[in-house]
Amino acid sequence: MSSPTRELLQLLAVVNSRLSEDVSLPALARWANRSRFDLHRRFRRLTGQTPKAYTTRVRLARAAGELVTGDRRVSVIAFDHGFGSHEVFTRTFTRHLGRSPQSYRARGLTVPGRNIAAVHASTVTSAAPCVSLYRISITERKTAVPLDISVRDLPTVHALVIRRRVTRDEIATALAECLPAVFDYAQRQGLAIAGPPFARYPEVGMGSLVMESGITVAEPPSAVLADGIEAIVIPAGRAVVTIHRGPYDGLPESYQQIEKWMRDQGLSAAGAPRETYLTDPGDHPDPATWETEIVQPV
Repeated sequence: MSSPTRELLQLLAVVNSRLSEDVSLPALARWANRSRFDLHRRFRRLTGQTPKAYTTRVRLARAAGELVTGDRRVSVIAFDHGFGSHEVFTRTFTRHLGRSPQSYRARGLTVPGRNIAAVHASTVTSAAPCVSLYRISITERKTAVPLDISVRDLPTVHALVIRRRVTRDEIATALAECLPAVFDYAQRQGLAIAGPPFARYPEVGMGSLVMESGITVAEPPSAVLADGIEAIVIPAGRAVVTIHRGPYDGLPESYQQIEKWMRDQGLSAAGAPRETYLTDPGDHPDPATWETEIVQPV
């Protein structure tokens, strides 16, 4: 990994843990020991957003998750998530999520239930910071580590996705565009997010592949979807499952290990493979700690 990229990921980890404090561009520049202009340029190149847009988005996402899981006063939630006043929070929240904090809380999630709300809030807290960073290339390849591969019976999964045809070199860029769009849509609509972001590959060819980028939800939405977002159902069944640990650049080698293991076990693919991003690069700046679950139906 290049030194500037590692530095930025380390900075993101600090920012994500200190969003109740001053995370303005001057403060970030001081933490990073860089000029405001240089940090602004590097930050936007990595995350696709300005520092202000990034911190505002993450603060709002986490605050929205808390609104539907507890009964703390809105003003207290606003302050704890770094907003200077109730008025500023309400105005910003309404502009980004389409309704006031009070209205958002009153509507709640489309699937009621304390456990579902807790899962939703936890997922939002962990996935919101770096929903645009999955599959980033850090050009840091290491020797493939033998995987712990097993066969499991998996339940039916409901999900929201954006489907695109891309080349392999375009996977990271497509995820950076599609995952935030699906994530934001689910939050605006009050849909209960049930798990981390994922990518699914229903069609894989020599030159390109079809990729479905999205998130799992507690149950299928009842309203008509918009913005190019589709609801899909991943059927229950047996699947080969493993955890890839390390940079995303090593994922092709892990898929090759899975294919060999399946041949040795006399198994054949019976559905689209998918990878779920269990670790957020911005919360865990060391690529060696990144975990990606790979699922191949058989």
